[in-house]
Amino acid sequence: MDPSDFRRDGYALVDWIAEYLEHSDRFPVLARVVPGEIVAALPEDAPEDPESFGAIMADFERVLVPGLTHWNHPSFFAYFAITGSAPGALADFLSAALNQQAMLWATSPAATELEAVTLGWLRRLIGLPDAFEGVIYDTASISTLHALGAAREAAVPDVRTRGLARSDIPPLRVYCSQEAHSSVDKAVIALGLGHHALSRVAVDDQFRMRPDALADAVRSDRLRGCLPLAVVASVGTTSTTSIDPLPAIADVCGDERLWLHVDAAYGGAAAILPSHAHILDGAARADSLVVNPHKWLFTPFDLSAFYCRRMDVLRAAFAFVPDYLRQSAAASSASQGPSGALHGTGNLMDTGVQLGRRFRALKLWFVLRSFGVRAMRAHLARHLDLAQQFASWVDAHPDFERLAPIPLSVVCFRWKPATDTLTPVQIDQANEQLLAAVNQTGQAYLSHTRIRGRFAIRMAIGHLRTEERHVRQAWDLLCHLSRQLTNK
Repeated sequence: MDPSDFRRDGYALVDWIAEYLEHSDRFPVLARVVPGEIVAALPEDAPEDPESFGAIMADFERVLVPGLTHWNHPSFFAYFAITGSAPGALADFLSAALNQQAMLWATSPAATELEAVTLGWLRRLIGLPDAFEGVIYDTASISTLHALGAAREAAVPDVRTRGLARSDIPPLRVYCSQEAHSSVDKAVIALGLGHHALSRVAVDDQFRMRPDALADAVRSDRLRGCLPLAVVASVGTTSTTSIDPLPAIADVCGDERLWLHVDAAYGGAAAILPSHAHILDGAARADSLVVNPHKWLFTPFDLSAFYCRRMDVLRAAFAFVPDYLRQSAAASSASQGPSGALHGTGNLMDTGVQLGRRFRALKLWFVLRSFGVRAMRAHLARHLDLAQQFASWVDAHPDFERLAPIPLSVVCFRWKPATDTLTPVQIDQANEQLLAAVNQTGQAYLSHTRIRGRFAIRMAIGHLRTEERHVRQAWDLLCHLSRQLTNK
């Protein structure tokens, strides 16, 4: 592609993206294809000769667009509603062109140091002290894996060289609540601790981890000869967005000398609001914390901000430098800066299993500067208000009931006709049918979970362009389609 073609096609692509971001609601939210349809529509083999950008884009629109689930739709209310904003999209475009590989400070000083600066901005916005050093991973799952890897390094001598298959290591334990994300399960499996090493702690009536139950579980495990490693506390659980009591959990971890990791992947963003800064009370006493700007800070997927108060332990667990990546004495000296080791002047490859490092910080930098903190706070506050508005409609309707508190911007509820005498199984089935009916319209997309064994519908509000009319449309659909199902 010569420069003139690049300019022409690049301008056309930017026009397409701009139109899409402005009018993504012209598409059905949920993909409208059947399994195998896209595979069948594309050739089995790559072309021998070059094809034009126009031909490729034509196939993109004809074949791929119908198979997209539009997370950038204002009526996307499933999982955690997210936004890939225009400033972030442009930054990703620029990052791809620059093609930085920031494994060493020397291979991209700009990417390495901007990561430290931008994560420093975010760290102060959510109220963490400067003792927490930050690094960007792709997702919270990888952040949690690294946190527990560091906890294992801190608790088990010589685990890096001798591994876990040793007679001198007792059974290991990690603790999280019954509501914690499945990434904790995957982390203990991947780290070789075994799934049985994970202890899920009971929750209270607001789905928060009970510190007394945590303390009891740790004491019981010690009496049985186990070695407790770490606790994963949640600020915004996936099902109900419950917020674990961090100060009390930090007390237990301090008394028991346990690594405390805070999973604030979704909820942590709300701490930029003065009204919600309290949700991270106690987080300063944690050893590590994760918050995902790609969930609720309008940054295109993927960008997970991991903060660690003991980054030396993380580096001890994962750093490995082969000879071909060792820097010269001059480069090593330069990477230390004028006043010794500084945040942002080390080698990012030493902070985890990943060697190659994309220039992810660029898009967060663009987003924070393009929006400004005041506007970001206003958007988050609006989402919180819309969730409360939707909940008020649920609470006022005789045929719907809310199943959990609303600490953030997710509402969990179900349809329960007041005039019918349905069994619990039938109520679950009716809600599954209602959810499927709403999603099949293409006008809104909601997801589900189970709360105390009951099927629950989740309304997650978090998209940049979501307005009250979109939330109202989803509610009207739920009411209309529930009446239709009642009359069948």
